[in-house]
Amino acid sequence: MANIYTMGLLLWKMNNFWKKLLVEDWVVTIMSIPLLIIAALAFYLPGGGPKVPSSLLSGESWINISVLFLIALITLYIGNRILSRPLKGLFVSFIFVFAISFLAQWVAKIKVVNYYGFEAVFFSVIFGLIIRNCFTIPSWMKPAIQGEFFIKIGVVCLGATILFRDVMSSGFVGLLQACMVVAIVWFFSYLMATRVYKVDKSSAMTLSSGVSICGVSACITAARVAHTDDKKLSYIVSVVLIIVVPMIYLMPWLAETIVPMIIDDPAVQKEVMGAWIGGTIDTTSGVAASSELIGEEANKVAVIVKATQNVLIGVVAFFIALYLSTKGDNGQSQKPSLGIVWEKFPKFIIGFVVASLIFSLCQSYGIFPDAGARKLAETSLAKTFSTFFFSLAFVCIGLDTRLKDIISKENRNVLRAFLTAQTFNIVLTMVIAWILFGIIKPLL
Repeated sequence: MANIYTMGLLLWKMNNFWKKLLVEDWVVTIMSIPLLIIAALAFYLPGGGPKVPSSLLSGESWINISVLFLIALITLYIGNRILSRPLKGLFVSFIFVFAISFLAQWVAKIKVVNYYGFEAVFFSVIFGLIIRNCFTIPSWMKPAIQGEFFIKIGVVCLGATILFRDVMSSGFVGLLQACMVVAIVWFFSYLMATRVYKVDKSSAMTLSSGVSICGVSACITAARVAHTDDKKLSYIVSVVLIIVVPMIYLMPWLAETIVPMIIDDPAVQKEVMGAWIGGTIDTTSGVAASSELIGEEANKVAVIVKATQNVLIGVVAFFIALYLSTKGDNGQSQKPSLGIVWEKFPKFIIGFVVASLIFSLCQSYGIFPDAGARKLAETSLAKTFSTFFFSLAFVCIGLDTRLKDIISKENRNVLRAFLTAQTFNIVLTMVIAWILFGIIKPLL
C-alpha cells in the first residue's frame, strides 16, 4: 500500500511538473533552440543562411522566402501542438499573416526607408491596422494571429545578437556612459511618465526602456516583462520610429554647433559627438546614419556606444521582473522571496540571457569561424530570425487593434512623456559624453 501511495505521489508530482513546464514562456524558449542552432551554423550555410531579400526577381530570393516561411510555420505548428491549441485552419491563416509580414520587411529593406531607421515592425503594425480597420477580419484568418507567441520567440533570438565583447570594445569610459545614461534616463522617464503624465506603470516601463536603451528591441522586451498591452506597445514603437527621423538630422547639427564651443581638440570633438549621438538616437540604423554625417571617427564611437547600451536590455528586463515580483495580485508590496520571484519572472527572458551568454562565449573563444569579425554571420542570422518573428507579431497586433485605441487620450500622454524624456536624454547624454570622452578619457 505504501509503495502504491509513493508511486501515485510521484506520478502526481511529475504531472504537476509537466503542467508548469508546458506553458507558453517555456515552450517558446524550447522552440527557439533549433533557431539558435541554425544561427550558430550560419557560417556553413549557403549565403550565411536565409534572409529577407531586397529583390523578388531571382530564384534565390524565393528560396529564401520559402525557407523563412517553412521555419516559422513548423515553429508555430509544433508550438501550438505542445500547448494543446487547435491546429485547424492554422496553415491558411499563417499564409496571410506571413504575406503581410514579408511585405513589411521588404518595404523596410528599401534603401531610403532603411536609411531613416524605419524598421519592419513599424510597417507590420501599419499594414495590420489598415486591414483591421478597413475590412472585417474573417474567422479563417484568426488562428495564426498569435502576437504573444511570435514576440517571445523574437526576444529569445534577440539574445544571441547581444554580445558581451561589444561592451569591452568600448572600454571603461563607454561602459560607464552606457550604465549612467540608461540608469538615470530610465528612472527619470518612469517617474515623470507615471507622476506627471499619469501613464500606467507597464507602459511607462516600456517607454522608459525604449528611450534609455535602444528603441524598438528594448520596448518589445520590456513590454513582455511588464505585461504592457499590445495596443500601447504598438503605439510606443511607432512613436520611437517616427521621432528617430528628425533626430538623425537634429543630432549632428546640435553636436557640430555645441561641442566645438566646449572642446578645442578636433579628435576629441569627434569622439564626444559620436558618444552623444550613440547615446540619444533610439535605433542602431539611425545612429549609424546620423553619425556618418559627422565623419568616420564619430561613427565608430557612436555605433560602439549604442552596442554597449544594447547589452543592458537583459539587465533592465531582470530588474523590471524583480520589481514586479514584489507586488502582490492586489498591488500591495510583498517580500520578494525566491519562490515569488521565480513564479512571476518571465521564463523566456532566461532564454534571452542564456542565448546571449552562449553566443558571447562562442565569439570570445573563437568557436565561431569568423569570430574576429565585428559583424558575425551567426549573430546576423539570429538578428534576421528576431526581426522576422517581431514582424509577424506586430502584424498580429495590428490585425487585433482598432485605431480608436491608438489615438486615445492616454496615448497622447504617452507621446508627451516620450518627448519630455527624450529631451532630458539629449541634455544629460551631452553632459556625460563631454565629461567622460572630453575630459576623463584624454587624461587616462
